[in-house]
Amino acid sequence: MTISTESYAPSSDGDAWDTLSPAQAGFDAAGLATAVDFAKAHESSWPRSLYYPDGRYVGLVEWDESGPWSEIVGPVRERGGPAGLIVKGGRIVAEWGDTARTDMTFSIAKSYIAILAGLAASDGLISDVDEPVAKTVAGPWFESAHNRAITWRHLLQQSSEWQGEIFGKSDQVDHNRQIGPGADNSRKGEKRLLQPPGSYYEYNDVRVNLLAYCLLQRFRRPLPEVLRERIMDPIGASQDWRWQGYDNAFVEIDGRRVQSVPGGGHWGGGLFIGARDHARVGLLVARGGVWGGRELLSPAWIDAMLTPSPTLANYGYLWWLNRGAAAKPGVPATAVFALGAGVNAIWLDPAQDLVAVLRWIDKTALDGFVDRLIAAIR
Repeated sequence: MTISTESYAPSSDGDAWDTLSPAQAGFDAAGLATAVDFAKAHESSWPRSLYYPDGRYVGLVEWDESGPWSEIVGPVRERGGPAGLIVKGGRIVAEWGDTARTDMTFSIAKSYIAILAGLAASDGLISDVDEPVAKTVAGPWFESAHNRAITWRHLLQQSSEWQGEIFGKSDQVDHNRQIGPGADNSRKGEKRLLQPPGSYYEYNDVRVNLLAYCLLQRFRRPLPEVLRERIMDPIGASQDWRWQGYDNAFVEIDGRRVQSVPGGGHWGGGLFIGARDHARVGLLVARGGVWGGRELLSPAWIDAMLTPSPTLANYGYLWWLNRGAAAKPGVPATAVFALGAGVNAIWLDPAQDLVAVLRWIDKTALDGFVDRLIAAIR
C-alpha cells in the first residue's frame, strides 16, 4: 500500500530525513534498482581532478574553448564519484554515493539565480520582468542603444543579446555556443551579428554572470547571503555549501566589499554544494515554492519560471523544460530540470511530487537514467 506523503517536508536536520521503501513510494523495487545501478555504472568521463593530464581544465575542453577569455579565474575543486538520490513525497526512496559532498555543480547555479530573481520580484526590487534593466541598475552595462532595450525577462530567458564585457569576460566568448551531446563548438567564440534583445536564444555564461551582478545591485547584499537566509536555512539545507566568484569579481556596495557570483563553473568558481541540498531545493520548486506550509517563493514566480520561452520552448527562466521539439518521448510534459556540466542534474516532476538528483553521470546517460526511473513507476 502506498503511504500518503503529500504534506511531509524533511526535518531541518539534514541527517534526519525520512525514507520510504520503493513499494511504499509507488515504485517497482527491481526497476528502481536498475535505474540506480545505471547511474552508478555511467560515471562522468571527466577526470576527478577536473584537469586533464596536459593541464587543460575540463570546461574548456568540453566547450572547445581557447583564446583571450579562457583564463580560469575562480576556485576549482576535485570532484567526487557518482552520487544521487530519489525523493518521492518528500521522503528518500533511494540514495547512493556521497550525497553530502560539496562538489562544483556548474550551470545548476543558473537555476538558483532564477530563484533569487523570484525573491527580488517578491520584494519589489524587480517591479516588472518586462521593464528595462537599465531603469534600476546603474553603470555602463546598459548605456548603448542596443543594451538599453534589455529587460529582466530577456536575461532570465537567455535571449538578451547583451553586448559587452564584465569581470574580464566578453559576451563574444559564448557566441555560436552549443550544448548537449553531439554539440559542435568549432565556431564558438567567433563574433556574430547580434539580434534585437528578446528575439534570439543563446546559452551565454557571461550574460548570466551579468544577471547575477544586476541582482546583487538590487539586493545590495551578496547573493549567497540572501539565498542562505531566505531559502537554504528555511528548508534545512546544510551549512557546508558555498557560492564563490572570480578573483576579480569584487565590487563595493554601500561601503562593503562584495563578491559577485557566476552562474556556473565555466572559468572556475560557482556553487559548491551537496546532492542532499540540491534535493531540498528541487522539492521546494516541485511544491510551488511552499515548504512545510510556509511560502518561501511565490507560486506565481514558479509558474513563470517554468513557462516555455518564446525563443526556446524547452527553456524557462534558467530552468530546462520537457517541452517543444526537444521533449523526450515517454517523459511527462510536467518534468523540469536544472542542469550542469559534468553532468549534474536536479530532475523533478511536480505532478508526481518526484525529485531526482544526479552527480557526475555521463552526459550520454542522463536520458537513459530518466527513462529507467519513469519505467519503474507503478
